[in-house]
Amino acid sequence: MWEFFLCLLPSLMLILVKILLRWNWIRHLADSTVQQCGRCMWIMACRLLKLPHIPVSEFRGECQAEVRLICKTTALANHLKKHCYALAQPPLARWPQADPHLQIITNLMWPTKEGAELQGGVRFKRDNLLLVDGGIVALDWAVSLTDQQVQTKRDHHPGGRVLGLHSSNPAIVIIIPNALGRVTPHLIRLCHQALQQGFYPVVFHRRGQGGCPLTTPHYQEFGNPSDLVQAVAYLRSHHPSSTLLAISEGSGSGLLLSYLGECGSSSHLMAAACISPVFHGQLWFEYELPWLYHWIALIYRKLQINRYTTALSSVMVAKILHCNSLRDMEELMFCATKQSAHRMSDSVDHVGKDSSRLSTKPDWASYWEKNEPLRDADEVAVPVLCLCSRDDPLLPPLSTVPEALFHNSPYFMLAITEQGGHCGFIHENRHGGTTSWSHFLALEYFRVVADFIGVEEKKGFKDDIAHRGSQGLRHSTSAVLSKRRRATLLRKERPILGSRRRQISTPSDIFTLEEEQVDFTWNRSYTR
Repeated sequence: MWEFFLCLLPSLMLILVKILLRWNWIRHLADSTVQQCGRCMWIMACRLLKLPHIPVSEFRGECQAEVRLICKTTALANHLKKHCYALAQPPLARWPQADPHLQIITNLMWPTKEGAELQGGVRFKRDNLLLVDGGIVALDWAVSLTDQQVQTKRDHHPGGRVLGLHSSNPAIVIIIPNALGRVTPHLIRLCHQALQQGFYPVVFHRRGQGGCPLTTPHYQEFGNPSDLVQAVAYLRSHHPSSTLLAISEGSGSGLLLSYLGECGSSSHLMAAACISPVFHGQLWFEYELPWLYHWIALIYRKLQINRYTTALSSVMVAKILHCNSLRDMEELMFCATKQSAHRMSDSVDHVGKDSSRLSTKPDWASYWEKNEPLRDADEVAVPVLCLCSRDDPLLPPLSTVPEALFHNSPYFMLAITEQGGHCGFIHENRHGGTTSWSHFLALEYFRVVADFIGVEEKKGFKDDIAHRGSQGLRHSTSAVLSKRRRATLLRKERPILGSRRRQISTPSDIFTLEEEQVDFTWNRSYTR
């Protein structure tokens, strides 16, 4: 009899557990116990891997978290606070979705495979663009396989600048990956959500990245936007009726911010957004990342460079593959060592001034004087929204963020959240589903900016009509010319930032000058 009872004991235990789980409080207790055990095991694993432990607060309501928006008081900032609803709904999620390390694994490090079904219903069509110096960059157009309505409307580009799904010429969103050039799951989901909302996403791949062939014996510097300038000019010429927007991911913001600063009012972009941006390139390369993430990025970079041993010097590739850090690789590829610098100075003294024009590489400090993302921040004439999180383990602390730039420049806005990790910003809704808050905010931000600029254009058009009616037709020519000069006049309205350019690029400096009290007037001419 006892043997028969022992044989039935496992089945009886399962029946008892099933009966007990019918009560909600027992089910809730079991779920919380399993979750706490898994959380403790994950904390122990992070300690063994020497990853910084970032506490994740429990999700109890939206009232406990908020988005801190740092910006100068302008008409656009007030319009954004009033109409951008995502700013009032910060990213909130429970563990494990809210853990920054798990977000990095799932959003940045998780492998992606070919095939539309495995990439969220998105596949890419590539255009290889030949540059002036013979280099090649790639433009990957995201194509939806399910939404045929959007696909058919992309084939026609009649006049009109309208954002959204119901436009015959959807806005083009230029997506810039991180400095490694990897197409991450985070980027693929961004393309999918942009397609769902009627945008036309295109991924920009630098030379030698993302499977793009390397036809020149060198890569592109961290903050050199010359290739991006040619790519944007290509998009502008082939899609003249579409509005151009830009989103950067992580360290890819160094390229986007450099482009906006160098081009200024001639950037052809209406707005830009930076998700988890790198504001100081030199500080980011010198910052000590967690060893696991640094090792994975270093291995990926070496595998990427090893593919182009024929295009690069075999001696140079051998030296690069022996580097132990990302900084050493960047310095070896783009900067001159001390010995080569002495040799170059000796050759200049003996040969003469003409040979000095053939100088090869600068030193580490001079390299970052030309490649810092915010070196020309006072020239930016496009609204830029930056998204940062306090629990980001891949970026320097938020104390290094140049808040003075956002307080004084009318074009820069910074949104800081309590949780979000690096390019994660997972938001959990009431039904248990998760979405990317950063994707939703960036796309909604583009729509709000487009609406604001449209209203400002109508006001300016009405003012021009009233002015012409009062002054006569003889002033019509001068009015048109004044509009064309308006982009140049924009740079003269910001005298404070122009004199403080070097202080902006230093995280420890603080502005001591008083803010200008003159009301800022938004103009649309820089997007023409």
